Amino acid sequence: MDASLCAAPVRIGGHGGEEIEAYQARPQADGRRGGVVVIHHMPGFDRATKEITRRFAELGYDAICPNLHYRDAPGAPPDDAAAASRAAGGVPDERLLGDVAGAAAWLRALPTSNGRVGVIGYCSGGRQAVLAACNLDLDAAVDCYGAFVTGTPPEGFALRMGNLVEQLPALRCPLLGLFGNEDKTPSPEHVDELERELGRHGKSFEPHRYDDAGHAFFAVDRPSYRVAAATDGWRRIEEFFSRTLAA
Repeated sequence: MDASLCAAPVRIGGHGGEEIEAYQARPQADGRRGGVVVIHHMPGFDRATKEITRRFAELGYDAICPNLHYRDAPGAPPDDAAAASRAAGGVPDERLLGDVAGAAAWLRALPTSNGRVGVIGYCSGGRQAVLAACNLDLDAAVDCYGAFVTGTPPEGFALRMGNLVEQLPALRCPLLGLFGNEDKTPSPEHVDELERELGRHGKSFEPHRYDDAGHAFFAVDRPSYRVAAATDGWRRIEEFFSRTLAA
């Protein structure tokens, strides 16, 4: 594989046709390939998320990460934009769907696209990846420890969101789930419920759980990072997308 790639900020059409900021990374090699929409975590459109986007380009995919907090604080640093988004109750589900749909359309319009697009999200982005997979035309989805796909947010929770239990019967594509057994949101019980619900509706779901790992075990820049869990998780992501996004 040619390891050279190009990465740069771009503007794409998001929810309601509104232009938003995004970050794209693409291999420079020719040929048709799948695309990946990266959904950032609640801390925002940060350096770590852009590194993840570039990693998918290194793996041979066209990748794009829309800035979900762009409207809340245009041009602000990620921490400030995340704080503004949190103060507003988080990213509304409808707006999230519009932004991910715009990102997927941007990928499919590329001359290198084979027409197949997957989505991956971390933390709040994990829930949003499942939401997108239940509502949009996607070919694969990865939920990395998404909170409140099942379970109920506690009273007074800062983000306005509900669980996705009623939407799970509409899951449109295979789903890979990666979870830490030390996590509280989602807890092992939440993951059990997700597995039961998707099994009951005959959906393709591949859950993997890791001991000695809690929330955000992929986050290399945080104390929660767990080498063994993250390494195995990346291996599973690579294998899953190679099966689901191939031409």
